[in-house]
Amino acid sequence: MSMLNFIIWNVSPEIFSLGSWELRWYSILFALAFILGGQLLTWIYKQEGRDEKHVETLTLYMVPSTVLGARLGHCLFYDPSYYLAHPLEILKVWEGGLASHGATIGILFAIYLYSRVHKDQSYLYVLDRLVITIALAACLIRVGNLMNSEIYGKITNNDSGFLFVHGVQQSLQDRFGDNFTDIKVQYQKKDTLLGDRKLGLLSLSMKSQSMGVPFHKLKDFVEDRVQRALRNTDNTDVSENIVLLENNFKYKVTRNEDGTGLITVQFYGFARYPTQIFEAFFGIALFVLLFSIYLKYKSQTPEGRLFGLFVLLLFSFRLAIEFLKAPQVDFENGMPLNMGQLLSIPLILVGLWVVWKSYQSKPIANN
Repeated sequence: MSMLNFIIWNVSPEIFSLGSWELRWYSILFALAFILGGQLLTWIYKQEGRDEKHVETLTLYMVPSTVLGARLGHCLFYDPSYYLAHPLEILKVWEGGLASHGATIGILFAIYLYSRVHKDQSYLYVLDRLVITIALAACLIRVGNLMNSEIYGKITNNDSGFLFVHGVQQSLQDRFGDNFTDIKVQYQKKDTLLGDRKLGLLSLSMKSQSMGVPFHKLKDFVEDRVQRALRNTDNTDVSENIVLLENNFKYKVTRNEDGTGLITVQFYGFARYPTQIFEAFFGIALFVLLFSIYLKYKSQTPEGRLFGLFVLLLFSFRLAIEFLKAPQVDFENGMPLNMGQLLSIPLILVGLWVVWKSYQSKPIANN
């Protein structure tokens, strides 16, 4: 018996939109990470008798550095040739593309600047408390990635996993939305084998508009344009998540009472590991661990202990989970370790060193 079975994931990344403006789940969760983190850090500073205004100042350092570091990390680590040739594209954060390793570098730099100004709070003192909130933020951001149907895992090759189909449905909506309504992709709860890969049976349905494609032309339309759209290898949302089996293109066209037509087409989806969920759960577990250690020792926490554990555990997990993730960019295909893993290794070593040093240092007294 399978523990999970196929789960179709067809959630819209948008909460709602007004004209060209849209509010996305990712944006809300990203902002919530800073809000909750700020509230928690304020509580920690109050517990230690520090002025909560320090948190406001720290936030001013953190927010731009995190976003800038994450964006530059994505651009320079994953596609430097394109972004160096088109530097203005780096500014288009709203189009997506943020890297956690770049965010880490941005945060480390921001806290360095902050501790230089606020000399009563050492570099490691601030990081020890900040990483508690960052672990929580890591969970929220991965949930945002799930809502975006991005950063998913490799194909499972069994009857467990997520069928990520929202990108397929959106692609069809963009292409045929002027002439068709009620465009939906649904899981039919059946499967088949393609080599050693088990595929989930999917069904596309869409209704022609009264002023759209005439009913007598719908069959030609399906066999030509719809079939080409579903075989589109240039669209990664389509090519990475569905497949039309050769010589097995099945469809049906039925006439509605109002003269319009209803198209249904069968194809298959690749089930993938929902790595966003695995990482979100790990973020929560890491938050609970770090916060529990802090609550036990509070201001007596050995300097660097929490930061070292955070970096060591987070990036060790990242090194492991990447083996289940689909490549983020083409150049990672065939690499024994991908870019995320290569960037994680030096951070793991830093974490090990900081944890080791923390066992040699004296506990921090409350200033």
